[in-house]
Amino acid sequence: MMTGMNTRLTRTVPSLLIAALAGLALMNASGDPGFGSGAEEAAMQATSTLLVDDFSGEQGTSAIGTEWRLFTDRVMGGVSDATSSLETIEGRRCLRLRGRVSLENNGGFIQVALPLTQGGRPFDASEFKGVRAWVRGNGKTYHIHLRTAQTRLPWQYFSAAFDSTPIWRPVDLPFDGFKPENLQAKLDTRGLERIAVVAIGKEFEADVAVSRLEFYR
Repeated sequence: MMTGMNTRLTRTVPSLLIAALAGLALMNASGDPGFGSGAEEAAMQATSTLLVDDFSGEQGTSAIGTEWRLFTDRVMGGVSDATSSLETIEGRRCLRLRGRVSLENNGGFIQVALPLTQGGRPFDASEFKGVRAWVRGNGKTYHIHLRTAQTRLPWQYFSAAFDSTPIWRPVDLPFDGFKPENLQAKLDTRGLERIAVVAIGKEFEADVAVSRLEFYR
């Protein structure tokens, strides 16, 4: 339990790591789609992390108890279209964002966003190094956005980009790599209020899925 959030904290336990490696080796031998090598995923899971969501909840409720919401530039007059859905792709439960990003009418984004605040309190992620996400997509570049008490205006946020591939893979996005957009400030991880998966900035057909989202040390 951290900052009042109903979360799960995983820590390195040698015996459990050995069991996990053995189990993943068997899965790979039997043709489980997975991603990368079994050793790679086991090593990722062994890192001390804080789970934000693994998309096993119903109706879009996350592991921390808040709910994912779909937003597009239509809230500000744009014309981009989007859908979001909980799906199982290659054996992985995930949240999938699809749509058409348009720059018409000064628009240009679609996103699925998750509040990190509970009881009016932002989440203190200062003991973590960054965001880790397991992603799959159509080869386009997508972004993770963070909002904090510093981002007072709708067009202010901190952003980090990642490239997608048709194969599931983990991406690590260090907090010090998040760039401020439309504000002059350094990301203060003591007050995270929202996290989002975003397609933004150019006209394209978006299709990206996230199967696990967490903060890593």
